[in-house]
Amino acid sequence: MHRRVQDSGRDSRERDTVESMNTINVVAAIIVKDGEIFATQRGYGDYKDWWEFPGGKIEPGETPEEALVRENREELHDEIEVGRLVDTVEYDYPKFHMVMRCYLCRLISEEIELVEHEAARWLDIDSVWSVKWLPSDIEVIEDLFGGQFCAE
Repeated sequence: MHRRVQDSGRDSRERDTVESMNTINVVAAIIVKDGEIFATQRGYGDYKDWWEFPGGKIEPGETPEEALVRENREELHDEIEVGRLVDTVEYDYPKFHMVMRCYLCRLISEEIELVEHEAARWLDIDSVWSVKWLPSDIEVIEDLFGGQFCAE
């Protein structure tokens, strides 16, 4: 699935600015276990304290899957198995355009150490909206709990 999520209330000058913004390619790990998803709270930047799927930028020469494994090792000191691509979301943040590839993943190591995040939680359908999600992650979450995605 591929979708473009964008603020449709932009005027033509703002749309021109968005089109000239840098595009950042990122990956996100949708780690599913026993009907819950794993979420992390950002510890830095403009969206500090907002919640997201773990992941990060794809570096030159990396495949998205390699980037996802590397990012999770660096930020959570965990090992994951990357499954299938389940969604690609494009989102226009105020300072950049983001393309986020979301993969279903499975934890190989059960121990997680928060290196760059303030907190982490396992969230089920009853608690998923108890945290403030990044705008680009919201539709992915709606699809997860709407039954569109399933664990492998």
